[in-house]
Amino acid sequence: MSVLTDNFSLYGKGLWGTVQLTLLAGALALAVGVLIAGFRVSPVKALRVFGTVWVTVLRNTPLTLLFFAVLLGLPRFGVVLPFMVFAVLALGAYTSAFICEAVRAGINTVPLGQGEAARSLGMTFGQTLSLVVLPQAARSVIPPIGSTLIALAKNSAIAGSFSVTELLGTYKPLNELGYGIVWTFVWIAVGYLIVTLSLAGIFGLLERRFGVAR
Repeated sequence: MSVLTDNFSLYGKGLWGTVQLTLLAGALALAVGVLIAGFRVSPVKALRVFGTVWVTVLRNTPLTLLFFAVLLGLPRFGVVLPFMVFAVLALGAYTSAFICEAVRAGINTVPLGQGEAARSLGMTFGQTLSLVVLPQAARSVIPPIGSTLIALAKNSAIAGSFSVTELLGTYKPLNELGYGIVWTFVWIAVGYLIVTLSLAGIFGLLERRFGVAR
């Protein structure tokens, strides 16, 4: 217990870093994921191709490799940002591919007649998607999006290897101070449980409130 009580501020700082990464990267992933999902069902071939390439490349690229590409590659092109921002970009882009596929699956559950009816009223593709299709699709994608964001919270541990303050990275200074590695990681695991169970609880409430009845 002393490893926690003696280093509560360090654990707190790491936990807050993980929460920040999860919230910021999650918001980015949701925004980009929904946009790319729209591309994938777009009547414009170029957008469909772009969406397919985006999802295929990111889903099949190891997250660690993507971190290297963002944190080491972008500065070579003159893009110099705080490591935290780079980590959010890497996590958000990677997770957006999975969000996209969840949203696209939800879109496919909406009857085709809904879109046809909207177009018969003179709505554009963008209006049909945003006003008719996505509101209905959202009800069925709450559970998969919740699972994806929980995975994002755990994936944020990779950021600690790139000088970003987050929960897993706390083991380094604690190890240098001579604390037992087992209890160090026990409390790190507890921190991740707090984050992931909180997300699970939030999405559980959303599913009960807005989800499709089974």
